[in-house]
Amino acid sequence: MTNPSDAGETELLTRTGDEPMVVYVREPKHWGRRLLVFVGVIGILIAAAFGLKAVNLFPTLRNPFSTETTDKSGPVLLESIQDLSRYVAAEGNFQVIVDLQENKRYVPDLLFNQHTLFIGVGSVDAYVDFAGISDGAIVISPDGSSVEITLPAPVLEKPSLNTDESRVYAEERGLVNILGDLVGNDPNKQQQLYQLAESKIAEAAQQSELADRAEKNTRAMLESMLHQLGYERVTVTFTKP
Repeated sequence: MTNPSDAGETELLTRTGDEPMVVYVREPKHWGRRLLVFVGVIGILIAAAFGLKAVNLFPTLRNPFSTETTDKSGPVLLESIQDLSRYVAAEGNFQVIVDLQENKRYVPDLLFNQHTLFIGVGSVDAYVDFAGISDGAIVISPDGSSVEITLPAPVLEKPSLNTDESRVYAEERGLVNILGDLVGNDPNKQQQLYQLAESKIAEAAQQSELADRAEKNTRAMLESMLHQLGYERVTVTFTKP
């Protein structure tokens, strides 16, 4: 006699003449119940995932197509060390608008025109170089109650342009300029704007009261320090630049 299979079959015995005949009847499978169980398990897994995400326990999956930046720069090389004897007595902050126009004669601006408005933001330091003090620049009175100091005139440092604050405010270009930018940008254009901004800031610093403020602050610093050393009268003068 053949054993029923494990697929939910029921054995029925019937007789045909003298020989018994075995008939297997397949019972219907419970697909509906299994489907409900499967959906329930999936729901539990999704709820657990959101729960772990809410408490920051769910691992963060990285995007396999995200852009990665790798810094392959070499080590920084120390070229030199210098001992400084400068006293930075004042700093001036400046802002300038560079209006640069580039065109060609007898050529319409529609074809060739490069008009750029650039905002340059930078600072200038005013310092006194104590290394420039000559012999005899410090004279102390015989009784030690007074001292006279002669210092070199304050010097204005080269402007330091703030690259984060400096930017192109507006720009107009002709068709030829636009096509040229599509082929390749000229890095000298931006360098030219930075140089013009630095030049204008340096000129404005020379015409400002920055040097006078440096003299005033340096004199106040030395007078305060020397008074604490016991000198009753302190005289600080600056040579002509």
